[in-house]
Amino acid sequence: MSVLNRVFRCVLLLAGMSLMATAGASPTMPQASVEYQLLKRPQPTETGKKIEVIEFFGYFCPHCNALEPLMAEWVKKQGDNIVFKRVHVNFHGLVPQQKLYFTMEAMGKADEYHMKAFNAFHIDHNRLQSDAEVMEFVNKSGLDKQKFADIYSSFSIQSKLNRAAQLADAYQADSVPFIAIDGRYTTSPVMSVTRMPRVTEEEQNRSVLQVMDFLITKIQKERNAPAAAAVSAPTAPASASAVAAAPAKAPAKKK
Repeated sequence: MSVLNRVFRCVLLLAGMSLMATAGASPTMPQASVEYQLLKRPQPTETGKKIEVIEFFGYFCPHCNALEPLMAEWVKKQGDNIVFKRVHVNFHGLVPQQKLYFTMEAMGKADEYHMKAFNAFHIDHNRLQSDAEVMEFVNKSGLDKQKFADIYSSFSIQSKLNRAAQLADAYQADSVPFIAIDGRYTTSPVMSVTRMPRVTEEEQNRSVLQVMDFLITKIQKERNAPAAAAVSAPTAPASASAVAAAPAKAPAKKK
């Protein structure tokens, strides 16, 4: 065999091994402590039979901005399986951005104006770093200015800020985007591609959605397992002593 042929065969072998390694690291089969983490202290949820999903994010974050359209599609696909919540974190002292999101949420306008707030920061270059810049966004977006201002400065928004800090601490959300599921699991786009080198940001974002799909299915199976076991369990026959102890039925009296 010529040296050239040997080199060619080695190249093909290495390429094949690379493809196999990539396939083996697919986020469709994620592992605990690799593509997702299990919280040491599970957090309480208030979503009943539905699975709680929390996205920790920030309007300042370009990665959150890139993830948002895919996340919105994922939430829509999940439908009634989940209750989806967003928590704007307090990184870099950007409290006005937090207050912007929580005020829109209180007005019932978060879903409608959420992407517009991202666009204001990342496209229109409104840094949303002050109350004045936030109100500039409100004026341009078409939100009810007076209603927004009243809620923005209210005690209820301060309570949401405090709660956001508590949740970020409880879930150990030290970066964004960061996702918590069912009060027990956490993951992120970066975490989801731990075993997949050289990926684009879009591949990261699609990978984290696959990990989230995996966790939702895992939780649903765990919840359905006790019910399935109860249905399939055979009824134990009555013991001989129980039958003997049972009182005999009195014969019917003739009229």
